[in-house]
Amino acid sequence: MVGIVIVSHSQKLAEGVVELAKMMASNAPVAAAGGLEDGNFGTSYEKISSAIESVYSADGVAILMDMGSAVMTTEMVLEDLERDNVKMLDCPLVEGAVLAAVESAGGISLDDLAKKIDEVRAVKKLDE
Repeated sequence: MVGIVIVSHSQKLAEGVVELAKMMASNAPVAAAGGLEDGNFGTSYEKISSAIESVYSADGVAILMDMGSAVMTTEMVLEDLERDNVKMLDCPLVEGAVLAAVESAGGISLDDLAKKIDEVRAVKKLDE
């Protein structure tokens, strides 16, 4: 199964998104990388690296980030990681995490998951 990492500036937010995603797909490998080591807001290179390793398999890892330095720090981790099957995916964090978990549990490939995640970017919550 494709592993999923949720990167956020907030430990509680990352853990909450993981909890929601696992509620929809309990067997999906999903890990949180939120906040700094001391519990403060921020993003941690070490937490992101550890989260990737905790869900890594030959199927790869999809990383979803909240914003700003979460994206930049994840990019730094990936530059050092040197693995082709670990990708950052651009989507709304919660919706993307739920979709990724469900699809991962269903056996989707990382490349197909990346395509499917693109669909979430345009989903509207309200009719206009």
